[in-house]
Amino acid sequence: MTSRHAVVSGASIAGLSAAFWLRRTGWEVTVLERAEAFRDGGQNVDVRGTAREVLARMGLTEAVKEQNTTETGTVFVGSSGEVLAELPSAGPDGATAELEVLRGDFALTILRHLPAGVEILYGETISEVDEGTGGVAVTTASGKELRAELLVIAEGVRSTTRDRLFRDLVGRRDLGIAMVFGTIPRTASDDSRWRWYTTTGGRQIHLRPDNHGTTRAMLAQARTEDLTRLDRADALRHFRDHFADAGWEARRVLDGFDGSDDVYVDQLTQIRMPSWHRGRVCLAGDAAWCVTPMGGGGASLALVSGYVLAACLSGAGRIEDGLAAYEEWMRPLVDDVQTLPRWIMPIAYPRTRFGLRLRRLADKVITSRPLAPLTAKMTQVASSERALPPIAVAHT
Repeated sequence: MTSRHAVVSGASIAGLSAAFWLRRTGWEVTVLERAEAFRDGGQNVDVRGTAREVLARMGLTEAVKEQNTTETGTVFVGSSGEVLAELPSAGPDGATAELEVLRGDFALTILRHLPAGVEILYGETISEVDEGTGGVAVTTASGKELRAELLVIAEGVRSTTRDRLFRDLVGRRDLGIAMVFGTIPRTASDDSRWRWYTTTGGRQIHLRPDNHGTTRAMLAQARTEDLTRLDRADALRHFRDHFADAGWEARRVLDGFDGSDDVYVDQLTQIRMPSWHRGRVCLAGDAAWCVTPMGGGGASLALVSGYVLAACLSGAGRIEDGLAAYEEWMRPLVDDVQTLPRWIMPIAYPRTRFGLRLRRLADKVITSRPLAPLTAKMTQVASSERALPPIAVAHT
């Protein structure tokens, strides 16, 4: 029997997970990645809930543990760095998860353990997709023509291929939060905790340890202007202007970003769609359902999606039926993470001194001994009581 061919667009966690499991179930797989080489770097992600079982089935639990960021806990701090409250981190899915890893290290671990036969083409993007009754014809920007029975779009939240093929089905919910991430030099004042500072003007500063001898930093601000439309210099100028009087480590972070080579600006936007598949084309990861850091669990959902997609296809006679089963299994998991109450934004990002006092009072209440168990459950995302769908692994 001739193997079926899948084209996967995007070589981060969702795309590599899909490539891993599709190949394990007998598919020929070609991965297209727009970057000229593997994209290293990135901020902290974690493996939670059902994703831990998927990782174990991949045989990669220990490999990911070896890439642990060294983070040991999560604390809210004041303007002098004093600890105001500490989030519960007990168990594998605490505020600091047992499997805490940098995005680039996580993706690289999967990449290094892909089954033989997965082809990765760097520096390639999709320019045209022709959908026929028996599959899809993909033309890349360099002129390569690929014929496949399945196209998996895992290009991230701003996927151009998704927008072109699904058009009006792509719904966006802008959360009104601008963020800038980057890597800065570690100093003697840094420790093994995620330190989280909130101040007036809807501003936050985050510092987190990594396993590379540096510190991962983030600035976040409540605002409606989309800073991703600006170039790096203008975006950093905006943050410098708005964080000049923020206090704590604001100046150090801004100065560090000026010399960082992996600064990334984001406007937190959820992707909400009535369907993640059409014909022989399907979406995975942030391209389908971006949950944003506010929801959490994005990397875990991305990892799970690759397994569920391959499993459902391996148990279906028709590809279309397998894609429908994939969406049916994943949808409740995603909906649970995407559901954010409207009141969470003004609480998380207070603009006034009174709002900041309320926020800090709320932090102390939710981390108090009576409520700590309930607060701990809030970090248990991407978890399902349903068993993972069975998968028919092929001998390739």
